[in-house]
Amino acid sequence: MKKIKIAIVGASGYSGEELVRLLLRHPQVAIVCFTSRQYAGKAVADVFPKFRGLIDAAFVEPNVETVLQSAADAVFLALPHGVAAQYAPALLAKGLKVFDLSADFRLKSAATYKEFYGQDHPARELLKRAVYALPEIHREEIRKASLLACPGCYPTSVILGCAPALKRKLGKPHGIVVTSLSGVTGAGRKASEEYMFPECNESARAYGIPKHRHLSEMEQELTLLAGTDLKISFAPHLIPMNRGILSTIYLDLAKPGSSGADALAVYREFYRGEPFIRVTESLPDTKNVEMTNFCDVSVCVDSRTGKLIVVTAEDNLTKGAAGQAVQCLNLVFGYDETMGLL
Repeated sequence: MKKIKIAIVGASGYSGEELVRLLLRHPQVAIVCFTSRQYAGKAVADVFPKFRGLIDAAFVEPNVETVLQSAADAVFLALPHGVAAQYAPALLAKGLKVFDLSADFRLKSAATYKEFYGQDHPARELLKRAVYALPEIHREEIRKASLLACPGCYPTSVILGCAPALKRKLGKPHGIVVTSLSGVTGAGRKASEEYMFPECNESARAYGIPKHRHLSEMEQELTLLAGTDLKISFAPHLIPMNRGILSTIYLDLAKPGSSGADALAVYREFYRGEPFIRVTESLPDTKNVEMTNFCDVSVCVDSRTGKLIVVTAEDNLTKGAAGQAVQCLNLVFGYDETMGLL
């Protein structure tokens, strides 16, 4: 079978590096273009010694022409928000499949994008065409898509945690409260004092309260699942570890008297057959999902307060970014969904 040719735009960021790691072991993929503004002209293996002996290529300047000259069939855009939308229209016009890891095409509303990201959308005509690429929720739409908006790491952990409760009417759609903890790679590979080792080590802090940007896509997708408009309270925290996200979600029980065993059965039934969702009785731990595409989910009932409590754990760079994008690549090109990920 002929291999798919892949271009990675922004291959030197954390998500880009993770894409390289995963795609190198994918049996049906050949990476033909690695772009990096910072490292253009340098050998990929010199910048990332872990890839020595595996990659004989150099980073090139990121632009549409370079990607097209590589004869790629698909392109991953591992770029900051607002930048990916500058590439997508021209690439789509040439028939490439576009997997966007930024936030540029996750929202259906240009007005919501402007509210949360503080600027007009650069390619608003593509918003309706884009598919929110969370396989466990939109699998069939993903298979037919050419523009795939890969979800953010926080939204993946929260949406997957809430989906069974909202779809099966186990939890109420209003009054949802979420606390999430993220490793420092979630902020991206950028030089900023607040993410330096001495500033992060031995410390934990909340940020982005009360209106983190990712709230917009969480509420969009949870509204679809619940069938009614909803708002949630979301408190993200930075903690001193490299990678991983742990989210704890509180919902009011829709059916008083529901037991933890009932809730666990609902979650297991909802995610039966999902290759990357593990529903567990024990509470999830980020160390058990590190560098994997799994999202571990547990659920229990607090009968004292009438709350359903859901805990999820994932690797923010894998299931929360690059791994999920590769999972979508497999769906789009008709491969086994787990190829290159297990």
